[in-house]
Amino acid sequence: MGLITEPNETKTDWKKIRSEFPILDQQVNGHPLVYLDNAATSQKPRPVLDALLRYYERDNSNVHRGIHELSNRSTAAFEGARKRVAQFLNAKSAHEIIFTRGTTESINLVAQAWGSSHLKAGDKILLTEMEHHSNIVPWQLLAERTGAKLSYVPVTGDDGLLDLSRIDSLLADGVKIFSMTHISNTLGTINPVRELCAKARALGVTTLVDAAQSSGHLPVDVREIGCDFLAFSGHKICGPTGIGVLYGREEILNDMPPYQGGGEMISSVDFFKTTWNVIPHKFEAGTPDMAGAVGLHAAMDYLDAIGREAILRHDQQLASHALQRLSEIKGIRLFGPPLDRAASHSERGGLVSFLLPDVHAHDVVTIADQYGVALRGGHHCNQPLMRKLGIQSTSRASFYFYNTLDEVDRMVDVLKKIQKFFTRGI
Repeated sequence: MGLITEPNETKTDWKKIRSEFPILDQQVNGHPLVYLDNAATSQKPRPVLDALLRYYERDNSNVHRGIHELSNRSTAAFEGARKRVAQFLNAKSAHEIIFTRGTTESINLVAQAWGSSHLKAGDKILLTEMEHHSNIVPWQLLAERTGAKLSYVPVTGDDGLLDLSRIDSLLADGVKIFSMTHISNTLGTINPVRELCAKARALGVTTLVDAAQSSGHLPVDVREIGCDFLAFSGHKICGPTGIGVLYGREEILNDMPPYQGGGEMISSVDFFKTTWNVIPHKFEAGTPDMAGAVGLHAAMDYLDAIGREAILRHDQQLASHALQRLSEIKGIRLFGPPLDRAASHSERGGLVSFLLPDVHAHDVVTIADQYGVALRGGHHCNQPLMRKLGIQSTSRASFYFYNTLDEVDRMVDVLKKIQKFFTRGI
């Protein structure tokens, strides 16, 4: 498969790691669970579950506002998690890390706080045709408010690559912000975000990277990428739901107005005037998700103990095997970088989208569930991309480091049974 291996990769005990995810040890509809819906949300290892339980049993209290012991502990844990995120992303400072509810809220924060104060009628917002709705709709709302215009970097087709032949002219055409996904949640494409951010920066264009599908699957270094903003969600990297991150360069965050008003984001309030707290607190109105930050900290520790380079290689091995096995199915339509590109590992992450001939994606997922195989079917919050490809939906298998080659084989066997059922009525 052209896999790149490292000398220490054989030391990774993937079987032991898998055993640390209690949810995977169950049967669904009388079959062992095969969970292949990791792009939607990841499962949680025992250390993350233990960290959440320990927090609620020992330290639960509101942060920053109290001076008693439990509040001090909770504040230390919350701010410790912020420092850990900065380390996870190689940010310059913990002040550049804002806690949100997830990737969606992070992008909305930028569109509202930065966009409303920096864009005017006629300015351009550049996106790509493979963006998730959470990286399209906030910009559409901003365009409606300001009179700015949207433009898109096109996708070449089923191979799922960006057509970058006109990227220089697109960026030079009055673009103020370029917001792009790192890894497509439908195509699996790994976009060259470092190169794209460098081109944008040279023209004074602000950049945002949607790292929802990449932050837990490969090393993400915001200084190496050179982005102005980056967003990800905790629940996609083995952390809890309801916690997310927005990274922003310190000088940009200092210049931005608040996103929401309330407690904690203030310095002083009187009846007619309010002054704002320093960053990052200026953007964290109200009681935050303290336990979520604790769980996120534990998840980042867990991933880095394995090594995100090793996770990427493992994910890509599963995806390459899946592409090879799926190609055995007559008439199947595969999306994303093809196998010859996937084998090089430069352009594809650990997910595969496909269409069985004459079988709706929802039917595929419904029947696969009867065999204990959890897939995702639908438009994956990529309706514009689906229309570009001339389809309504796909079936999707998305992998993580606790999945196995045997599970991929089980999925393919089930898909063959589904195809047989629909083509022969058996």
